[in-house]
Amino acid sequence: MFENADLMTAIITPFGTDGQIDYDTLATLTERYIKEGNRGFVIGGTTGETPTLTHDEKIELYTRFGEIVNGRVPVIAGVGSNNTAETVAFTEEVSHIKGIDAALVVVPYYNKPDQRRMVAHFTAVAEKGNMPIVMYNIPGRTGVTMSNETVLQLAQNPKIVGVKQCTSMEDLEFLVENAPADFAVFSGEDPQALFAKVIGATGVISVASHVYGSEMREMYDTLETGNYKRAGELQRDLTPKMAAMFMYPSPAPVKAILNAEGYQVGDCRLPILPLDNEEKQALALALGLDADALNHKLEELG
Repeated sequence: MFENADLMTAIITPFGTDGQIDYDTLATLTERYIKEGNRGFVIGGTTGETPTLTHDEKIELYTRFGEIVNGRVPVIAGVGSNNTAETVAFTEEVSHIKGIDAALVVVPYYNKPDQRRMVAHFTAVAEKGNMPIVMYNIPGRTGVTMSNETVLQLAQNPKIVGVKQCTSMEDLEFLVENAPADFAVFSGEDPQALFAKVIGATGVISVASHVYGSEMREMYDTLETGNYKRAGELQRDLTPKMAAMFMYPSPAPVKAILNAEGYQVGDCRLPILPLDNEEKQALALALGLDADALNHKLEELG
């Protein structure tokens, strides 16, 4: 399923001036990213502001996105919550949507389950959700860390096909070394993109690819040709820019940049606010952009 999906974008959810999902802009962005060499998407993830989407919005979003992508690259849809029964039910519902290849299931947040209870949660979703599962291990957002041993235990389940790992490089190495050969290991941290590919991980599920997708594709393609020096140069140039995407609560920075580029992706939904002028100035400086030009463009776009 993910053999060639080394660069996947955790795509934003664009909103129109009425606050509703803008599917025309979503389609335009999708075409851009596929053209730039993106080889898969996560829809309805953290960057897609899924906590602020209603159940019906998510179902329509996933249905429409499946139609937009039309089988050209793999699509993973966010289904996770901290309620196992609800996650099972929603996963089963999403399993009927054409064009959705797998479900992204986050480690339950707030409840803070231990390892044994994480195993029970993911096993229940895998056995009853009726579609392949990619686990999402992001302790910075969930408050708990799924251990490497737990990931490997769950990786033995044929319905659990991968993990999006937002921890250390050492953890990535351990998982790549010890997971089944057909188990996909993705880094969810953009600065780890090159490292992940070098050590044999599947690749990265990226936020920075919204803006730097061409550069990231070049980096991976250059690596494949054996030009490690050039690939390293590209990663070193990208790393501070990738970090800047998270200077403020995500996805506000990436939406500010896309709005400045003319895509009109709208603001974020509360509790995430759009960047104010001071924050835009700081973001532009961190990205090496002309802050005045960025602000002027954003003002033009309203």
